[in-house]
Amino acid sequence: MKKNIAVVMGGYTSEYAISLKSGSVVVNHLNKNKYNVFPVLIEQKGWQVVLDSGQFPVDKTDFSTEIDGVKISFDCVFNAIHGSPGEDGLLQGYLQMIGVPQTACDPYQAALTYNKRDLLAVTKSMGIPCAASYTLNQGDAIDVLAIEQAVGFPCFVKANKSGSSFGITKVYRREDLPAALATAYKEDDEVIIEAALVGTEVSVGVIKYQGKTTVLPITEIISENDFFDYEAKYLGKSQEITPARITQEQQEKVEWMASRIYDRLKLRGFTRSEFILVGDTPHLLEVNTTPGMTEQSLLPMQAAAAGISLEALFDSAIQNALNP
Repeated sequence: MKKNIAVVMGGYTSEYAISLKSGSVVVNHLNKNKYNVFPVLIEQKGWQVVLDSGQFPVDKTDFSTEIDGVKISFDCVFNAIHGSPGEDGLLQGYLQMIGVPQTACDPYQAALTYNKRDLLAVTKSMGIPCAASYTLNQGDAIDVLAIEQAVGFPCFVKANKSGSSFGITKVYRREDLPAALATAYKEDDEVIIEAALVGTEVSVGVIKYQGKTTVLPITEIISENDFFDYEAKYLGKSQEITPARITQEQQEKVEWMASRIYDRLKLRGFTRSEFILVGDTPHLLEVNTTPGMTEQSLLPMQAAAAGISLEALFDSAIQNALNP
């Protein structure tokens, strides 16, 4: 009997539109001979199953819906939400409580990796290098001298809990800090300010594929803009080269760090970690636990380089969720 799969997309953050694109790719590539696929739109105003025949409200008591008088329950949720509530642990916790499997990591791991400040503190204790940083909460006094002493200029001002390069500014001068902080605070009430590392930026996917932790081919990122911002990621203002043009030593270090993070933090599903190579030493920037699945996204590109089709990639995620 075919399994009922809910592909959740949308969400409550600036990444809403990108999530819709990712969700649509998943819906289009799931094997319809194996699964009954139901796109589910998650919005603040309500959750709806969206079909050609209409929209059908989701009953949040058990994550079910009713279509033409028939109750539909879901065997598994494919999580394609970037940002809250799909990447920060809220949706994971809800589904865990009602006993519905889902394809991303567990609630604690989602909350930890979504919080750049906390993630970097944990991974640093594991021996994973990262940039010098300084953190602020909205309303804190801005001590420009302390920031400069901690991270120097240029530096990156980032929303602590955000993705897709929303809320990020590269700052070269003291006087530009207030505007950069205002931009970051539009996305989150916490900010992390990091030293600007000079080196090669790389991205690497780590997934559980056919029951094994698998490190995908590494992508080298060359942005036409000042850094890998929204335009570079989604509007063609960058080159993404897979496999990356790095040395064997650099490759082995990136692969070791990425797989160590995946296994030590007990992650599940798809992850994509970003690093800056300073000389031969990778420095961790962030870990994404519901990475993009659009035509421009890096993890599908890396899977293709590894000989894994999107159908096989998505099928593996569902099978891992159903059979943990």
